This record gives sequence, C-alpha cells and structure tokens, in this order.
Amino acid sequence: MPISSHSVPSPIPSRIGTRGLPTLSRDLTAADSPAIHIGLVNNMPSAALRATERQFRSLLSAASEGMQVQLSLYALPDVPRTDDDRHHMARRYANIDDLWSSRLDGLIVTGAEPLASKLTDEPYWGSLTKLMDWAEQNTHSAVWSCLAAHAALLYLDGIGRRPLGQKLSGVFDCEKVTEDLLTESVPSTLSIPHSRWNDIPEDELTKAGYRILTRSERTGADTFVKQSKSLFVFFQGHPEYDADSLPLEYRRDIRRFLRQERDDYPAMPQGCFDEETVALLNGLKERALADRREEVLADFPVARVIANARNTWRPTAVGFYRNWLHCLALRRKTA
Repeated sequence: MPISSHSVPSPIPSRIGTRGLPTLSRDLTAADSPAIHIGLVNNMPSAALRATERQFRSLLSAASEGMQVQLSLYALPDVPRTDDDRHHMARRYANIDDLWSSRLDGLIVTGAEPLASKLTDEPYWGSLTKLMDWAEQNTHSAVWSCLAAHAALLYLDGIGRRPLGQKLSGVFDCEKVTEDLLTESVPSTLSIPHSRWNDIPEDELTKAGYRILTRSERTGADTFVKQSKSLFVFFQGHPEYDADSLPLEYRRDIRRFLRQERDDYPAMPQGCFDEETVALLNGLKERALADRREEVLADFPVARVIANARNTWRPTAVGFYRNWLHCLALRRKTA
C-alpha cells in the first residue's frame, strides 16, 4: 500500500513476510493500542532511494509482530535530486515542513552520499541539524543510520569521523557487549553489513556518554545509544540491507571506476561471495584494469551473485527493530 503524499501516516501493508518470522495479519490494524507512528527521512541518492523505502518498510513490517505501525516518508529538501526522484517523492512523500509542527513516536534518518569533504559543508547540513533538534524534542526515539549517525555525533557532541583509507564493505561478525532492551534476544555474536569510508573512535563515544551495544575489532562501534529527552540510536552498519545490496553497490563502484569517476578499483566486499564468484570477480578486475571501458562491466556475474546472495543478518535486524518498536510503545505509555 503506497504511502500518501500528505503528513498523515498510512499503515504498513500486511503482505510482507519473512520465513520463520511473524507475518503481519489483521491483528495489526485491529490492535487495541494506538498505532506507533514512524517517520522515515530518506536521504539516499537515486540509486538507493526506492530500495531504501522498501527495505525499511519490509523490516518494520516483519518486526511489528501484531503491533499497529504507521509509516510516513520524508526527505530533506537540500539533498540534490533528479527530476524523476522529485516526481516520485511528490506522490509518495509527506512535506518536511509538516514535520516541524508535529510529533512522532519514532524517527529513522538515513544517510546521504557525501558531496563535500566536511559534513558541515554539505548542502543539507542546516536542514539535518534542524531535524536533530526537532527529533530531540518531538520523538521518543530516533535512529540515525551510517552517515546520518556521523553527522549527529558531530553536531551533538563535536565527535568527528576519521577516514579509513579504504572503504569498509562487507558482512562482519560483531559481539553484543551490553545488555539492553534493544539487544534483548539478539544473539551474542551477530552479522551486520557495513558500507562506509569513515569511522568513529570508540573512546570518544564512551567519554561523551554513549553506550556501545555491539562492536567488533573490524568495525569498531557497530550500534550505540545515548539518552537525553529522546533515546538516540546509532547504527554505523546497515541492518536494513537486502542480501544483494553490497554486491550491487560493488558493481556500481566498478562502473564508477570504468567511467573514471574514481581513481582506484573498489575493494571486494567481504563475506558476500563464494569462492567461484570471487574468482570470476577477480578475473573481471584484471580485465577492467587492462581495458578501462564501461563495456567490461557486462562480464559482472549479476545473475549468479543475486542467486547466491544470502541475508544472514535478517533475524538480527528484525530483532533490533522489534525491540525498538516495543521500546517506543513503552516510552509512549510511560510518558
């Protein structure tokens, strides 16, 4: 069911289900408790705009477990958009101006592809910081994803991100290091996709009062939280990703190399491919380095990659967001 373009949220559809996980039923709309209102501020670029909508809708649907959840889509006005994006958003997104005079139970804010070397120089920085201030006063909890997490840390506590030198891309095992409502029933070792060029020093997070929930030596702080008036939840990774999200990002980055939009050949995402696919992709890399033309990308084994993709982190992602929805319901009840 499409999201209406006005500020009144529409119910998440009941048709989405996941093997082994609860599926939404008529109980979702017939629940006695009021609907939990979620806003998704989708700042992803054209290549991921619609996929991000679908990913979060599907994840919230699987996580709702009988709760009534309503979702509204928003976007920051200063993020550069194509004409096709603007047409799509005019039909499906609420006006961000309607948000400033409203309240939501929960908010999810995605990142945007960086255009400037400093986050404060991004064209949407002013709108994003306004959103942070609004979320603090007008939500029970807000989720900040990847680059949005880095921007929030910089604005709220002056914690700057540090370049990694090479893109961190792959599915990595993390450890649960703190018992919390958000990590209840989440396994002690969990797999989470990451796709980023920057990191946040863990020691600066703990000094500033952030509680790290999951981490690993490879990814650093994976999930962490800070409570003030609203509970802010930060994901450096992407639990919402589909099984093929990282492989298709890799293909996009190879295209950028072939178009000479980037100087270096992208590193292969870790933990995504079997040995035969790795061999095929290494062969493609050799051909691309020897013959830097976009036509070489036709040899990318898309069908094989998609057929073999496995979403090993889905149960963990659903667990996180199910706990978050319960947290929202509890906070609303006790507010």
